[in-house]
Amino acid sequence: MILDERFDHELDRSVWVPWYLPQWSSRAASEATYEVGGGELRLSIPADQPLWAEGVHETPLRVSGIQSANFSGPVGSTIGGQPFRPGQRVREEQGEFWGYTPLYGDLEIRLRGTITPRSMIAFWLAGLEDVPERSGEICVMEVFGTDPQAIGMGLHRFRDPRLTEQWSAVTLPIDVSAFHTYGVSWRPDSLVFTVDGEAVQRVGQAPDYPVQLQLAVFDFPDRAHLVDGAVPVPELIVSHVTGHPAA
Repeated sequence: MILDERFDHELDRSVWVPWYLPQWSSRAASEATYEVGGGELRLSIPADQPLWAEGVHETPLRVSGIQSANFSGPVGSTIGGQPFRPGQRVREEQGEFWGYTPLYGDLEIRLRGTITPRSMIAFWLAGLEDVPERSGEICVMEVFGTDPQAIGMGLHRFRDPRLTEQWSAVTLPIDVSAFHTYGVSWRPDSLVFTVDGEAVQRVGQAPDYPVQLQLAVFDFPDRAHLVDGAVPVPELIVSHVTGHPAA
């Protein structure tokens, strides 16, 4: 399947859902603030956006994100993707949704972000976790406002015993508030990460199961002391997301 998302009119609900891991919170409490049109997706976190998984997540967190798949077990079960603590229990059951779940290929995103030391932006490919071991994550990019030239990328093993953690931050002389293109070439046992078409990181291992795409902007209210004066609204602006099968 080829993905060529240009965000011309509205969010394509056959591909995306506008929630962030709603099984650990709820759809209502994890709903993204976003606009689509004119060739851009704009995810933002306005001042009145509620906390995500309030009272459950260890530190206060606000998120606006979309993802290309979603499912969970029944309420009270531990079946669901990307739990953030041991024994995590489903709070709201999610039906199966498989919008875009590639296995290998070339994936690319063009984006820019408005972030401060209390916020971050990210694009990652997460194992579907239909079984817990299929949980490896390909982090294409993540940038914290505390160090905006350090582009995090690589592989997180999580609960996949066959993988080894291999993630690092690559320092690049770029301005994340301007558009740049981030990508990964994903093949069996190989990941090549690119920024603006140039290979900047290589990993000699890879998940061998389908993933879902996730992109989000995050705000950390407990880091408010790191920002002086008025805080701009955190934003992630995306002009395209593409995915092509491996040749």
